[in-house]
Amino acid sequence: MRNFRIIIQYEGTRYQGWQKQGSTENTLQGKFEQLLSRIAGVETQIHASGRTDAGVHAYGQVANFLMDTKMSPQEMMEQINRYLPEDVAVISCVEAAPRFHSRLNAVSKTYRYRILNSPVPHVFDRKFVWQMEEKLDLGRMRQAAAILCGTHDFAAFTSAKKSKKSTVRTITDIRIEKVGDEVVLTFEGDGFLFHMVRILTGTLVEVGTGKRPVSDIEKVLSQRQRELAGPLVPAKGLALMEVRY
Repeated sequence: MRNFRIIIQYEGTRYQGWQKQGSTENTLQGKFEQLLSRIAGVETQIHASGRTDAGVHAYGQVANFLMDTKMSPQEMMEQINRYLPEDVAVISCVEAAPRFHSRLNAVSKTYRYRILNSPVPHVFDRKFVWQMEEKLDLGRMRQAAAILCGTHDFAAFTSAKKSKKSTVRTITDIRIEKVGDEVVLTFEGDGFLFHMVRILTGTLVEVGTGKRPVSDIEKVLSQRQRELAGPLVPAKGLALMEVRY
């Protein structure tokens, strides 16, 4: 069996996230496993670096699968792309080490969230940005972001039900930049909890609009209660940009 490592791009608008679900066939994992099983002639599983939510996009999702085939990586990529819908594509395919696992071996991930901070809609970007008209104070947002960087218990910044799994993560960088009439937030870290980036963004937006003081961030981190953090912002502004190994 050979281990193939692929990089996938997808527009997540019409999918119910990455992870295969019993209640729907409209997931990216489900689509890939159906296609790979047809190519292999036997049931084939695929493992991604992480589960993107419904409506979230990816520029650099990494996944791997095992297959007994004589196809070269280039031929494999061409065969997969031949049958994928137009909103999904494999942009890279290489043969990985036998024990490579896209999730377990990942050391960091980068996510980007785009906010259209303008009263004027962007028709052609409407599926990729969250529009909000209220002006944002980027200086205040950057002060709050600096507090969030580092190793913390991010229990307040996840929608997941409480479990025995650790909610400690390390954020290495949060960049907040003005690009035209967009505010772009870039998050880099060793891993992110369920809904974590979208709740972090919602919290930073509250700081940027003056609804929350910068000093509140430390209290939210220390008290570890979801209701103390900001809102869950829409999925469409979020994209997984890169996974590093």
